[in-house]
Amino acid sequence: MDTHVAKKLGPFVDCTSNQAIAYFELTKLDTDNTKTLFHQDLITEAKADAAGRLKDFQNSIFEEFVVEILMVKLQIQFISSTTGYLRVQTNPKLSYSTRAIVQNAFRIIAIFKALAPNVDPKRVCIKVPAAWEGLQACEVISANGIATLATTVFCMEQAALAGAACCTYIAPYVNELKVHFGPVFLPPSFTSIDEVTKLAGTDHITIAPGLLAELNTTDANSQPGKLGKYVSDGPESTDWDIRDYRALIGDEAAWRLEFTRSGFGARQDHTGYQPLLGLSGEDGGVGQRRL
Repeated sequence: MDTHVAKKLGPFVDCTSNQAIAYFELTKLDTDNTKTLFHQDLITEAKADAAGRLKDFQNSIFEEFVVEILMVKLQIQFISSTTGYLRVQTNPKLSYSTRAIVQNAFRIIAIFKALAPNVDPKRVCIKVPAAWEGLQACEVISANGIATLATTVFCMEQAALAGAACCTYIAPYVNELKVHFGPVFLPPSFTSIDEVTKLAGTDHITIAPGLLAELNTTDANSQPGKLGKYVSDGPESTDWDIRDYRALIGDEAAWRLEFTRSGFGARQDHTGYQPLLGLSGEDGGVGQRRL
């Protein structure tokens, strides 16, 4: 979420975010004054908005509400340097409540409308962790004309349910999912440009600023391995999962059982949601330590 990167290498199609991305951006120090936060003015504005003109939208503790406003404010900075969606993630603390996720999504849209009334709300994409409850929420949110992205996807059980929920995007963790199941395939969480080039050919791809800069100075043909290997390997590859998941879509108990059997259910909690919980404005996250 670095505007300097957008100005230097953009324009881009979409701009993504989550609590972790926002946290590291908001805690970045000013290069001219290492004792001052780079976004201190933005944080001060968000606190004032939370206590003032946006206070009627609050439906959580104050710090969490401020973080939601900040995530929207950060994305608004990228309106002119993107042509597509501005993505904001729902509070991961709500991941197991369909109703709370839906309310959170509508609140994020309302904040966007209040802070950037000239921006088409259809440019906002709501990111939702792909638990059963979250994907049921995506179905409701999508039915209201709001774009959704199923995130922290580790297995085909989640991808299949995300497709049935009419999610606009599926964001599988790298190397965990290689099947395009309806929505747009959008792999995130890269650690090297080698991983990026092997996934060349996907619909969209999320790349951190550091890797973008490295890619900008790298000849794709110089990369080891086959360019776009993961995408070009078709269903004949033994790595592809081609089972029929339709029977699980409307059966919560069966879906949960298969999700558990996949071995990824535990990983969803430990590597998907938990690192974000302390960054949502509670338990010493950015909401309390820096606000």
